[in-house]
Amino acid sequence: MNRSLMWKGLLIAAVAAAAAFSAWPLDETINLGLDLRGGVHLVLKVETEDALRSEANKDLDRLLQELKDGGTFSAVGAQLSATSFEVNGVPAAEDGAVEDIVDEFLSGWSWRRDGERLAFEMDAAFIKEIRNLAVVQALETIRNRVDAFGVAEPSIQRQGLDGDRIVVQLPGVDDPERVKDLIKNTAFLEFRLVAYPTGGGGVSSREEILGHYGNRLPDNVEILSGPIRDDDGEIVAEQYYAVEKRPVLTGRDLKNARPGLGEFNEPIVNFLFTHEAGKIFAQFTQNNINRGLAIVLDGNVITAPRIRSRIADSGMIDGSFTQQQATDLSTVLRSGALPAAITYLEERAVGPSLGQDSIERGQKAGLIGLALVVLAMLGYYRRTGINAVVALLLNIVVLFGALAYFGATLTLPGIAGIVLTIGMAVDANVLVFERIKEELRHGRTPKSAVDAGFGKALSSVLDANITTLIAALFLFQFGTGPIRGFAVTLSVGILASLFTAIFVSRWIFDLALSRRERVDALSI
Repeated sequence: MNRSLMWKGLLIAAVAAAAAFSAWPLDETINLGLDLRGGVHLVLKVETEDALRSEANKDLDRLLQELKDGGTFSAVGAQLSATSFEVNGVPAAEDGAVEDIVDEFLSGWSWRRDGERLAFEMDAAFIKEIRNLAVVQALETIRNRVDAFGVAEPSIQRQGLDGDRIVVQLPGVDDPERVKDLIKNTAFLEFRLVAYPTGGGGVSSREEILGHYGNRLPDNVEILSGPIRDDDGEIVAEQYYAVEKRPVLTGRDLKNARPGLGEFNEPIVNFLFTHEAGKIFAQFTQNNINRGLAIVLDGNVITAPRIRSRIADSGMIDGSFTQQQATDLSTVLRSGALPAAITYLEERAVGPSLGQDSIERGQKAGLIGLALVVLAMLGYYRRTGINAVVALLLNIVVLFGALAYFGATLTLPGIAGIVLTIGMAVDANVLVFERIKEELRHGRTPKSAVDAGFGKALSSVLDANITTLIAALFLFQFGTGPIRGFAVTLSVGILASLFTAIFVSRWIFDLALSRRERVDALSI
């Protein structure tokens, strides 16, 4: 054996050994997807209108604060829609100051004067940016919550480049209801002043609140409900509050949140504000002592205690929680509030027994496909077919080794990709073998026929595999979940096929031909 063949053989042996080591044992090294392992599949839609409305409300507050800091104390504002608001009480002489504030703090807004009224509209580019940012933030928040819960190998992806949908797949979840509740909880936390009853607490009916206001609520007030829980944390009744619409602070102003125990060892959630929010909250509580403060989570009043003293940068949420509820609430608050509400378009659970059945059927399909390909190659190409079979088996070993090494998740369509790879793996061999047969018919010697066969078939082999690889890459880029699983196995299989069909198969031919001084025929 010449030195070149020896080094090539050592390289092939090293690749095979590394792949086998990486993939063994298969049941421990290969991550199974949702459809094979069982778990939860969710398709969520981010209501980006909520993010626009929140951004408009924040910018309106910033504008009014800057105007007051500049001496325009008569300015009042009102939000008209998710992307517009108006400001009144600003004299025309202050238009220059308004323009400066907009340039510095409200770059995504356009404004015009309409008599005594200033009308503000959010720019189209800014609307698109806020919508996209809301989806991206929701994606990260959901991922943080799932990671904090400890789900192994979750798949959390945006559906489409500019879409507002998120696909969540959680394989192997043994408590799916708790995880779904953790994800569903938007955790949009707000601190609002209670308008009635002013001292905090709630009343038993909406009618009592409406009666207090003469059956007409003020524009800046709305009615929210909150649960009354027993000692076990179960909801036994509802109570109602009139609260101001504009929050003092939101969950975005939290620096940290963690579960704890209250004065009577009841589960609570302790929270800590950021430095700037702490100053705002301290001033607010100092100005509203003996007023009620509603702590609103996802539109429901968790608790509404009376403000008894100035509160700086920390506090607690006491909502008659169980220990698990306090832990989960602190988790979602710590991982960040979702920037908008979420609508659930699809929700389904896959049982582990169904996944095991899929694995068994996939194995059966793969073995049958492999056996048929082996028989076809041996029957049609005789002893030369052994070359293709060896390359095919090495292809499968490299494929599983690569999947295990890169931590890829195997799905049911991924098994289909493996079965397809088994068929495509010998496609390159067929092109090369047929070219070798043609060269032999033209009178070439076996050695020169092999050289010409590989040389002339190379462009066709590369063309067939690279075009399929490009399609697989597009599937991976734009697909989600199982489609990406198919694309991964197909892509790795194609690359392994190129290595085995061009490099390994040629080495086997050269090794066989080098062992004999004179070769007059090939068994092909």
